[in-house]
Amino acid sequence: MSRVVLATRNPGKVGELRDILAEALDRAGLELVGLDAFPDLEDVVESGVTFAQNALLKARYAAAATGLPALADDSGLAVDVLGGAPGIFSARWSGPLGEATGRTRDEANNDLLLAQLADVPEEHRGAGFVCAAALVLPGGQEVVREGRCRGTLGRAPRGTNGFGYDPLLVRPDGRTLAEHSSAEKHAVSHRGKAFRALGQDLAELLT
Repeated sequence: MSRVVLATRNPGKVGELRDILAEALDRAGLELVGLDAFPDLEDVVESGVTFAQNALLKARYAAAATGLPALADDSGLAVDVLGGAPGIFSARWSGPLGEATGRTRDEANNDLLLAQLADVPEEHRGAGFVCAAALVLPGGQEVVREGRCRGTLGRAPRGTNGFGYDPLLVRPDGRTLAEHSSAEKHAVSHRGKAFRALGQDLAELLT
């Protein structure tokens, strides 16, 4: 079976993408592996100013370094009243000061965002996750697909089946993303939407 590399060292993300892309991977006869399969590769500095640029930076590097088709994504939370921030800085929103408190990065990021929005009324707490997913082939072909997941920001984290800002984004059914089952989350999430669209490209280009 041929391989396609996902430009991440996070085994949880590799497992999640295997589920989301299962049908496309089967059609193309592909096995999805992460960068842990290539321990000599360096991490890529995400120096882009958009989600798409960062996703392409990682996918281009992985494709060039391994000679395999490569997938990558960059995603984050865009808050309406913050003009789209944290955006590409979502994962490091609280910076080193947050980590210095002894909390996890996710906890520090969530706490800072809640503090910044403490006085914002419910009708102005709209936000959404954005994901740009990129496919780069060794021959140079590139495809980028985008997915979004809208909701409103709660006032305290809820749920345990998620990470990042998942416990804060309340969907129309009243549950946060972290209160959804994995299957429910894949069906509505920004990452699920982006990679399902990209999976069609993957199957068409590699079969």
